[in-house]
This record gives sequence, structure tokens and C-alpha cells, in this order.
Amino acid sequence: MIIRTIAIVAALTAAFAASAGDEASRYVVGARTGALSALPFSDAVWAGDTLYVSGNIGLDAKTGQAPADAALEAKLVMDAVKGTVERAGLTMDDVVSVTIYCTDLALYDTFNTAYRSYFHGHFPARAFIGVASILRNGHFEVQAIAARRPAAQK
Repeated sequence: MIIRTIAIVAALTAAFAASAGDEASRYVVGARTGALSALPFSDAVWAGDTLYVSGNIGLDAKTGQAPADAALEAKLVMDAVKGTVERAGLTMDDVVSVTIYCTDLALYDTFNTAYRSYFHGHFPARAFIGVASILRNGHFEVQAIAARRPAAQK
């Protein structure tokens, strides 16, 4: 039992040391302009082989607000998540968990129509949570977790 515990601690220490080696490469940040450039968070952060994607909202590039059309907003928010995942060198099929915050649970099917088109095969684990409000008058905020998998598992 003690030898197994020591082996686990050694493996975790080695994994942490490898991931901490290049501190700058742990953070994924897309192009931000104007007021968005000062936001106090990264788009995603690597912790070992796991990518934690910050919450995204689907904004109209022209207005900086969520569009009135919830179906368009769902597509925009999923495009934002996909863009971050791809900047990190992964695909949406590497996403293992998704959390969706929504201001109107009646939009569940509307969101799912867009969401389905971003994955092939199995879907990630997921939560769809009702909330009172979302920044910039949005209906949806989406955060995700992705994992780098060995080639043999792909």
C-alpha cells in the first residue's frame, strides 16, 4: 500500500512539473480589442492534459451585445467555445464536459439544435442550468472542459 501511494505521488509530481515547465503556454487567450483587452481572465487554461475553457457568451461582433435571436446566439456561443478549443490545439471531440447557463429554460431545445452540430459521435457530459441573468443581455453562457487524449484513444 505504501509503495503504491509513493508511486501515485511521484506520478502526480512528474505530471505537474511537466505542465509547469512552460508557464506561458498554459494560458490560451484570443485576440481582444478595446474594452475586451482588459478583461481579467484567460480564455482557457491548461492543467496537465486538461483544458479548462472560461465561460463564453454569444455576442454580435457589431454591437457587442447578444443578438435578439436565441438560435443565432446559441451558434455564436458555441463558435466561441470551438474557437478557444481549437486555438489550444484540440477539437470539439476532445471536450469532455460542458456547462450551459441559460436565462430561459424554454430555450433548451433551441440551444440543443445548435449544440448537436458541434460534436461527432458521443456527446460530452453536460449540465444545463437556469440563471436569472447573463452579461450583455445574453440567454446563454457556456464553459467547457477538454482533455488531450493519447493517439491510441482517438
